This record gives sequence, C-alpha cells and structure tokens, in this order.
Amino acid sequence: MLGALAIRSQRPFAAAATVGRAMRFSQRRLYTSKGGQVLEATEANFEKDVLESPVPTVVDFYADWCGPCKMLGPIIEKAVKKDGRVNLAKVNVDENLTLASDYKITSLPTVVGFRNGEPVAAFVGMRPPAAVEEFIQSIATDTEK
Repeated sequence: MLGALAIRSQRPFAAAATVGRAMRFSQRRLYTSKGGQVLEATEANFEKDVLESPVPTVVDFYADWCGPCKMLGPIIEKAVKKDGRVNLAKVNVDENLTLASDYKITSLPTVVGFRNGEPVAAFVGMRPPAAVEEFIQSIATDTEK
C-alpha cells in the first residue's frame, strides 16, 4: 500500500497531462470546421490547419522571448474569438524554423492572413486592438488589404 502511494506521488500530474493531450487532440477537429478557434500550428500540421482550411486563418508568428509578441497575442486571440469568422494559428518560430523561413519572417511579431490557402494580408509589429480587429475583419471578408 505504501509503495503504491509513493509511485503515485512521484507523477502527480501524469494523468492530467494525458487528459490535456487528449482534449487538445479532440478539439483540433474543430479548427477547420468553424471560425473563432485558436490553435498552435507546427510544421507538421500547418498545411492541413492553415493552407487547406475552408475557414480564413490568421497566423501569428511569434517567439516566447519576444515582448511585443506577448502583448499582441492576447489582442489577436480576443479579436478572433469576437469576430468568429476566422481561426488563429500561432506559430512559434523558434520551434518551426522551416515555416519562418518559407514565409520570410524576419521580424516579430509578424501576422499573416490566409484565405483559400494563400496569404492575402500581413502586418509586422504591435498594433492597437482597433487595428487588429480591422485586420481580422478584412481577412474574414473578400476585400484584400
């Protein structure tokens, strides 16, 4: 009995981590079916979740060490959830160097809007919430900016 408790206490978060992975996996199916979703994109899922998505997608290229990225991230997430017609894919450039290179990301944060698998608009750097909402709306509609 005591041995079982010792084993359990060595990995108290293992079950929670497994549940978290399962929830993220099950939620991933929602990303391409409707707007307003936020996902972490990688080189492995970028084509499916962004380029092949029937929903326009805003891609936030960021890095954990980037101060403006940390400020812009919550603004973009809030705008995407509020609008509900586009998805947000967050790409950590430190972990996805090929994607950053493919899209010629040289400054952070860089935000690119994709519609029908093609980049249609972009901006670099911090923006106020109103400008981010306007950008999201332009990606959600057929007008290009």
